[in-house]
Amino acid sequence: MIEALCAPMTDRQPLSRFLPALTSRLGQTQAALRAVGRRARMRSWALAITAVLFLILMGAGSLSGWVTIAGFAAMAMVIMQQGPSGGDDELGEDASGAGSASRRASGDDTSWRPLVDAMPDAVVALDHNFVVMHFNAMFEDLFPRARLQQPLSHVSRNPELNEAVERAVSASEPVIVDVFERVPVERRISATVSRLGGRDSRQTGLPFLIISLRDMSEQDKLAQMRADFIANASHELRTPLASLRGFVETLQGPAREDTQARERFLGIMSSQANRMTRLIDDLLSLSRVEMRVHLRPRGIVELNEVAAYIAQALEPLALASKIKIVVTRSESPIRIRGDRDEIVQVLQNLVHNAIKYGKESGRVEVAVSRVLDGTPPQPRALVAIADDGPGIAPEHLPRLTERFYRANAAASRDKGGTGLGLAIVKHIVIRHSGELRITSVVGTGSTFSLLFDELGTRA
Repeated sequence: MIEALCAPMTDRQPLSRFLPALTSRLGQTQAALRAVGRRARMRSWALAITAVLFLILMGAGSLSGWVTIAGFAAMAMVIMQQGPSGGDDELGEDASGAGSASRRASGDDTSWRPLVDAMPDAVVALDHNFVVMHFNAMFEDLFPRARLQQPLSHVSRNPELNEAVERAVSASEPVIVDVFERVPVERRISATVSRLGGRDSRQTGLPFLIISLRDMSEQDKLAQMRADFIANASHELRTPLASLRGFVETLQGPAREDTQARERFLGIMSSQANRMTRLIDDLLSLSRVEMRVHLRPRGIVELNEVAAYIAQALEPLALASKIKIVVTRSESPIRIRGDRDEIVQVLQNLVHNAIKYGKESGRVEVAVSRVLDGTPPQPRALVAIADDGPGIAPEHLPRLTERFYRANAAASRDKGGTGLGLAIVKHIVIRHSGELRITSVVGTGSTFSLLFDELGTRA
């Protein structure tokens, strides 16, 4: 048609021939715009709920401004592209409006429910009587006893949450409150209560209030762990630094000409400097292990070979403490998927600890074997390091792998321990999809067991 309009005057056909086509195209465009308008009116509540939920997520810090806009736009397109139910397009605009009105009157508008299900946070929808209309799987995880058509006060008796719901009825903006639950476990939950519309929700079948809840317990725990780590690292470094500074000032002052005191102080200073070096090395090692904890190892490690290598490498240290290292190998090779350097580091840390804290003139046993473990039982590789030392009291066992935790802080420092060795072991074992088990009997000794999936036994 365009080519015909642009042709020379002699070849042009009368313009009136193209007017019907243009009129038809304009009519189709107007019909499409009217259909878009109808869909927007029909889905206005769904769009409003979507907007509120995205604003809640942005206010809670889950999404940035641009991500919120892009996410809402994508969800809006999905909502607008949903096909109309009940043959609205065939019935025309009037019939569509009548059908939408009848659905609102009957209270069966459920188009908003999939939006609640898709939210990454726990979300519950309430009607004007604060009765649960719908909730997603995340909410059920927080409140396993939650049921539909149940008053919110029966789901949670927390006074802060129920008071926030009451305030949200007349509030002009969402109400945010911290909820502290102590049963079945202690945790902090950040709740955002938003009012969607007026009291006419009872006729429309749409929620009156939306509550979004986020469990902040893990975040608080991680923040506390970071604070404790910084405090402990500062304390561990501050002690040798203060000692070094004191000895330097003494050598510069009263002991300047005292040869005997100078030799003694320099020996202590060297010991403190070595302690700081070990601490920094362990901190760097722990940092490297934590950075790679999510990366699956690609190498193959033969555990019998590593156990024999560690026994040979630490034999001079064991002889100095009059301790005998005994290695018991499995009858056949045991291979696991792993990083050999890290497996060597794990066994070296555990055997070194057994030598340091074991009984003088005692015995350290390193045994490599296969065992049946798990439910259902499956063959796994086991490396057990046992000593015959004084043992560890039961109350210390759950915390031994925490950073800087020591069952006997004074003895650990005297023997050069940094309190980070078992934390490094734990993270390496986690990276190798293994398990660390610690058993101990006071007065008898301790056993540190490493369990790994043997290569080829599991998918």
